[in-house]
Amino acid sequence: MELDDPQVGQEANGGVLCPSLPMLRENIGAKLALEKNGFALLNLAHFAVLHGFFFFDLVKCGVAGIVLPEKEEKVLPIKKGDAIALPFGVVTWWNRQARSQLQDARAKKEHYNGMALNCEEAPLDVDIKDGGKVVVLNTKNLPLVGEVGLGADLVRLNGKAMCSPGFSCDSALQVTYIVRGSGRVQVVGVDGKRVLETTIKAGSLFIVPRFFVVSKIADPDGMDWFSIITTPNPVFTHLAGRTSVWKALSPEVLQAAFGVPPDVEQKFSSKRKAEEIFFPPPN
Repeated sequence: MELDDPQVGQEANGGVLCPSLPMLRENIGAKLALEKNGFALLNLAHFAVLHGFFFFDLVKCGVAGIVLPEKEEKVLPIKKGDAIALPFGVVTWWNRQARSQLQDARAKKEHYNGMALNCEEAPLDVDIKDGGKVVVLNTKNLPLVGEVGLGADLVRLNGKAMCSPGFSCDSALQVTYIVRGSGRVQVVGVDGKRVLETTIKAGSLFIVPRFFVVSKIADPDGMDWFSIITTPNPVFTHLAGRTSVWKALSPEVLQAAFGVPPDVEQKFSSKRKAEEIFFPPPN
């Protein structure tokens, strides 16, 4: 299992499109890098059956045009932090504007509502002091997610904090793109073997297969990532913290499962019992 760095792609007018990531077997994302004043018209020839989310981590000002099947064009103002849901069969165009330019006069806020959500301004689903923050995109805050068939989240992990080991318990696959900062990631397979342990930084991309466990630790400057998840309303189980699955099991079961005496089981179970999914660094 390896990291991917989607840098090579098809040239657009003032940018580069990477519609196919070599490590993905499912077409659920793409990377579009537009220069200032760059323009890209993306149609079915580019994407084939591609659908998913576009997340804007660098664009400060821009416009997107989206044509859903058998519907009129919608022109959306876009900015840093926006995530746009794209169902199958859409035709889109994208324009990154210089900061001094005015937004396209056709861009309407009512077109934005229901199709996009700004992850930096949306209410937080998780907010742990000195640990991290999470915004989840699902059918509640972005109904179009149901039609797309995918969910997503933006996670901001504080410096030296750790994200509890966890996995998707509804068989979802995760595609994670590091937006900012750096740290380390570890992924363990269903057979208990470690399949990935490496340093990650802004621009890195990796996949967490179904039922694989993943954990991340941020470097001192923190780390942000955006994940696309192959179910619109994902459910995760964590192996540490207040909601840990180990906490729900009886001591006798844990002793038998790990082949350890009661005192070792007690030490194991007593760790990280009160924290949430993020563990702040020790004082």
